[in-house]
Amino acid sequence: MSVTVNQFKRNLGVKQQLGTFSTLASPAVAEMLAQCGFDWILVDTEHSPNELPVVVDHLRAIAGCGISPLVRPAWADMVLVKRLLDAGAQTLLFPYVQNAEEARRAVSYTRFPPDGVRGVSGSSRAAGYGLVPDYFKNVAKEICVLVQIETADALEQLEDIASVDGVDAVFIGPADLAASFGHLGNPQHPDVQQAIDKAFERLRAIGKPSGYLTGNWDEAQRRIRQGVDFVSLGTDTVIASRAAKELVATIRKACSL
Repeated sequence: MSVTVNQFKRNLGVKQQLGTFSTLASPAVAEMLAQCGFDWILVDTEHSPNELPVVVDHLRAIAGCGISPLVRPAWADMVLVKRLLDAGAQTLLFPYVQNAEEARRAVSYTRFPPDGVRGVSGSSRAAGYGLVPDYFKNVAKEICVLVQIETADALEQLEDIASVDGVDAVFIGPADLAASFGHLGNPQHPDVQQAIDKAFERLRAIGKPSGYLTGNWDEAQRRIRQGVDFVSLGTDTVIASRAAKELVATIRKACSL
């Protein structure tokens, strides 16, 4: 046995990757979506009822389909992060990172001493229940840290945050960013979109991979054409509800119901 190769991390800056967020606390739905052509699926614990045992089931289901599982902790908390890493998560998206110091702390939670403050367990699921030789020697290179920029204040410090050692990519969160700009519920507002466009330009200028989430299919295509490295095509909730609504509307119209 060996430490699992983090293909998502390997692909950063090399090829664009499409994904979606798993928010319905259903490993079965995640497993289904994992067979639909996505490169990655993120298991959300910030805005979703995904607790640790369910996260583990998600990790098994997604990885079993041959694509990369990501996890978003509920917060940049040392204990939460430790538990997710021990459970086998390799790529973490840290929400609401406001400055370089918060980014450094997030990275430190993913590293064992002396490089960080992650608690040590050699018998965790991540370590193959103690059966992975040289786990401690090799685990760090497969850990991927993504930080989420969600406010106007964080945007002002974008380069400092992105340049923190151990930050592999920067994710722009449009919903909270729109609220920060005074446009709650309207991430398509021109002021918000302009700020996001500039953020991606700034990240490209320093060679830092970037990520994004949108349920707007036109915007998704635009972000991909802009070169954003990993793009989430909405969430499982958005995909399912939109498809169901369109199906019912189509049948009603066709049958004059």
